[in-house]
Amino acid sequence: MSSKNFSRRDFLKTGALSTAAIGSGILGGAMKKAQKKSDIGDAKNVIFLVSDGMSSGTLALADLVKQSEMGEKTHWIQLYESDKDYHRGLMDMAALNSIVTDSAAAASSWGCGKRINNGGINWGPNDEPYKPIHKIFKDAGKATGLVSTARITHATPAGFSANVPQRGMEEEIAVQYYDREYDLLLGGGESQFSPDSRSDGRDLFSDFEQKGYTVVKNKTELLQASLEGKILGTFYNSHLPYSVDQRSLPELQERVPTLAELTDAALQRLDQHQNGFILQIEGGRVDHAAHGNCPSGLIYDQIAFDDAVKTVMDFTEGREDTLVILTTDHGNANPGLGAYGSGYSNSPRMLDTIKEYKHSFEWIHDQLGISWDDTGVPAHVTVNRVRELIEYASSTRITEEEAIMAYKSLTGEFRAPFRNRSGKEGVFSGILANYNGIYFISTTHTSDYVELAAWGPGSDRIPAFVRNTDLFDLMVDMADVREYA
Repeated sequence: MSSKNFSRRDFLKTGALSTAAIGSGILGGAMKKAQKKSDIGDAKNVIFLVSDGMSSGTLALADLVKQSEMGEKTHWIQLYESDKDYHRGLMDMAALNSIVTDSAAAASSWGCGKRINNGGINWGPNDEPYKPIHKIFKDAGKATGLVSTARITHATPAGFSANVPQRGMEEEIAVQYYDREYDLLLGGGESQFSPDSRSDGRDLFSDFEQKGYTVVKNKTELLQASLEGKILGTFYNSHLPYSVDQRSLPELQERVPTLAELTDAALQRLDQHQNGFILQIEGGRVDHAAHGNCPSGLIYDQIAFDDAVKTVMDFTEGREDTLVILTTDHGNANPGLGAYGSGYSNSPRMLDTIKEYKHSFEWIHDQLGISWDDTGVPAHVTVNRVRELIEYASSTRITEEEAIMAYKSLTGEFRAPFRNRSGKEGVFSGILANYNGIYFISTTHTSDYVELAAWGPGSDRIPAFVRNTDLFDLMVDMADVREYA
C-alpha cells in the first residue's frame, strides 16, 4: 500500500494485522504472548523517550561497557530479552527535504504528524504552523511535560511543543512555553530565560513565577519542591554536563540532577493529574557526543539515558494505561568497535579502557579555554598541554606524533583524505581509536532507519517498519485527543 493512499485511520485499522503478525514473529516484532487488541482511548498517558542521535552502534557500545563495568546489560537490551509484551521495529525518519534529518524535523514529525524541512519546528514549507502535540494534549485537559539533558528550548523538546521557522529561535520558544503554560519543563538552558543573557532583557523566570510556577535551579531545590502545580527547572546555563564529567566532579553531582532523577520527578508530578499526561524525555547529549566523536561522552550519556528508561519501566509496571515509545530521531556518526588482534582478541581489552576515562572532549576544550567552533588557539596552548589533558581525560598514554596531530587539528592545519575527519573531533577520536578501538564514520547525522520499541496500549498497532509521522497519529488516537488536533 503506497503512502499516497494510506490514510491516518488506515494506520490504526491495521492494528489487528500488525498484532497477529508481530505475535507470530512474521514482522520481527516481539509480542511474547497473545494480547488484547488495544482500542482508541486506551492510553491515559503517553511517555515518549528519545536518545537523540543514537546510532545502532551507540546502543551496542553502551550495553557492552555496562556489562563489563556493572555486570548487567542495559535496560533497553533487557527489554528485548524479556517476556514482557512489547513491540520492536525500525522507523524511517526522513525529513521533507532530505533522507538525512535533523533533530528539529525529526521531533516535528512526531509532534505534528507531518514531515517538514530540516531546521523548522512544526513549520510547513509555505510558512504554515502546525499545532504541536503538547498543545493538543493541553487543550484536551491533559498535563504536559518536557525533560531534556539539552537546553529545554532545544530542537527535540521544542518539536513536541512549539512553532518557529528556525530551530535557533530558542528565546521565542521559551516565550511560547510561557504563553502555552506547559505544566513541567526540566533541563538545561537557563540562558534562554534569564534577563542577563536574553537579547530582549526579559526576566522569564520572574514571569513564570508570577504565573504560579515553581522555579528551581539545582538538584536540591528540585527534590524539595512540592509535587503540586507547574514547575520550571533549568540546571545549567546551556546543556547539562556530560555524564562522564559528572562522574568525576562532585560539585556537578551535587548540583545537577541526572536524567533518571529528572524523569522520576516529572513522573511523580504529572501522575497527580487525573486526566493523564504526555511526557517527552530526551537524552540530548548523546547526539552532541556523537557530533564531537567523544566516546566517553557518548557511552555514559547513553547509559544515563538507559537509567531513565528503567525509571519509566518501573513507573509503568503493572499499569495498563500508559503508552511508552522508546526510540531515537536519527543516527549520528555511526560509531563501532573494530576488530583488533589475533582472532580479534584485543577488542574487548581496548573497549575496557573507556571505563577509565575521566572526562569528555568538551572538558578538554574547556580546560584549554577554547570552544569547538574556534579555528585558532591561544598562545598558552602548547602541544605538551594538549597531550597532558588528553592523557588525563582518557587515562591513556599517546605518542608525541599523536599529540602534534591533535594540536594541529586545533589550529586547522591537519588534513585527512576525508575532509570530515580533519576537524578536531575526528582527529581526537581517531588518535584514541588506536587505544580504545572505537571509530566514527563522520561527525554528522546519518540516514539510518532507527530502533523503535514500545509497550502499553497502542504498541500492538505499530508495524515492524513505520514512517515517523505515523507515531503522531498513534499518540493522539490512543489518548483520544484527535478532536483537539
